[in-house]
Amino acid sequence: MATITLTVEVTDTEQAILLNDLLNINDWLQGAFDGKKNNCWKRMQQEWTTKLMNDDSFTDSIPSNQADFVALITARDDYLTRTERDAASTIE
Repeated sequence: MATITLTVEVTDTEQAILLNDLLNINDWLQGAFDGKKNNCWKRMQQEWTTKLMNDDSFTDSIPSNQADFVALITARDDYLTRTERDAASTIE
């Protein structure tokens, strides 16, 4: 996957509302994103470590670094993104 840049549009009114409480909108937004990213990583790591440990056909070591772990998981036949899982659950 390539690196992506995300953009958030904020109206003047919304900016005024946010600046009533926040020192810096961009800093807050980056912090919120980083928190979500870290929580998603923790859930992915926990879920897939358990799945790999319970998979008798998986005999390799579990990678200790994040990039290798994610590459291993996303290459598996049983890996589905959230969108794919949601679509599969509506079919059943």
